[in-house]
Amino acid sequence: MSHLISDNVHVVENDQDAINAAYQVADFALEGRNERDQKRQLPFAEIDLFSQKGLGGIRIPQNFGGAFVSNKTLAHVFRIINKADSSVGQIPQNQIALLNMINIMGTEQQKTFIFNEILQGKRLANGGPERNTKDTKTLNTLLTIEDVHYFIDGEKFYSTGSSFAHWLAIKAIHPEGHVVLVVVDHQATGVEVVDNWNGFGQRTTSSGTVKLNHVAVDPFLIFDERLLGNAPSYRGAFSQLMQVAIDVGIAEAAFSDTLSAVQKARPIVDANVEKASLEHYTLQEVGKSNVLLDAAILLLDEAAEYLDELDQLDTITDEQAAKASILVAEAKIYANDAALHISEKLLELGGSRSSLSQHNLDQHWRNARVHTLHDPVRWKLHALGDYYLNHKLPARHAWI
Repeated sequence: MSHLISDNVHVVENDQDAINAAYQVADFALEGRNERDQKRQLPFAEIDLFSQKGLGGIRIPQNFGGAFVSNKTLAHVFRIINKADSSVGQIPQNQIALLNMINIMGTEQQKTFIFNEILQGKRLANGGPERNTKDTKTLNTLLTIEDVHYFIDGEKFYSTGSSFAHWLAIKAIHPEGHVVLVVVDHQATGVEVVDNWNGFGQRTTSSGTVKLNHVAVDPFLIFDERLLGNAPSYRGAFSQLMQVAIDVGIAEAAFSDTLSAVQKARPIVDANVEKASLEHYTLQEVGKSNVLLDAAILLLDEAAEYLDELDQLDTITDEQAAKASILVAEAKIYANDAALHISEKLLELGGSRSSLSQHNLDQHWRNARVHTLHDPVRWKLHALGDYYLNHKLPARHAWI
C-alpha cells in the first residue's frame, strides 16, 4: 500500500489551473490503463499524482484556502480524467462529495482541519454501504460510548478508493439513534481495508471492504448528519453531477476508440466499398453516437451551470434544490445511454478484431455497465415524470 505525498503539493488557484492539472493526470493515467485493468493493478501512482496536482481540494471554499472552482469546471475535470481511465476518475468523486457534506454540517474548526489535510495532499474515502441489508441506507455499523470514549464497530462494502485514503469517512448509528459521519485514520488500530472488489468493470477502484473492530474515534471528527437537512441544498445534485461526468468520460473514450477501430476494420462484402469507414450503415451509427454524446455533454454542462447559479445565492429554496436534482437527472439519463450505447457499438462497428484481448476495447462497456448500476436511470425517469406531471419534488439524498 502506498501513501506517498509530495512535500510540494500544488494548490490549484483557479478553474483553468484545475483543467490543466486534469489533463496532466489523464495523460499519465492513460499510459498504463490497459495493463492495470487487465491485471487488476491499483493505480497508486496515478492517484498520488492527482493529489500532488491539488485536484482533491478544488471545491474547497476560498476562505479555507481552496480554489472553489465552478461546478462546470468540476464536471470538465472529471470528464477529462474518466476519458483516460474511469477507475482513476471514479476514485476521487467520493472525496469531493464528502467535503461538500462536511462544508454543510461541520463547524469552522472541523472544516479548517479536514480541508487543510486535503490541501496538503491527504485523501478521504468512504466506508461505503453495507452488504446484506435491506437497502443502501440501512446501517448496522454502530458508534458506542465507553467511559466517555467513542468506538466504532462494523463492516462496509463498496468502499471506493479506500486503499488510497489517509482518512476514512464512515456512516454509523449514534447511541442516541441518529446517523453520524465519523472520520477515522486509515492507520488506526482496528481498521482493516481489504481490496476484494471483483466486479467485471471499474476493476481498479479499490471498492472493497472496510472492517472496523472497536476503532477509537476522536469526538472532534464526528459529524451529525441531521444537520444536512436543516436547510435545502443541492447536495444530491452535486454528488450526481460527478457520476454523470464519469459516464460522459467513458462515452467519450468509447467514441474516440470507435473512430479508430472503424478505420482499421474491413468492410462487409455487400457494402461494395473500399473501407469500413465508407459503409452507409456504419456512417449512420457513428452519427447517432455522436449526437447522443453531444447531447449528454450539453445536458451535463447545463446542469452544472444551474448549480453555479445557486452558488451565487446565500440560501436556496426547496424548489431550486429540486430543479438542480431534476436537471442533473436528465443529464444522467443521457450519459447512461451514451456510455452504454457507444461502448457497445464500438465492438460492433470495429468488427471481430475489436474483440481481441490485447486491444482491451471491452473495458469501456464493462466500466459503463458497472458504473451505471450505482443509480438506475429507471428511477431518474420516474422522478422526472412525477416532477413534471405531478409537481412532486424528488427525494433529497445523494442518489437523485
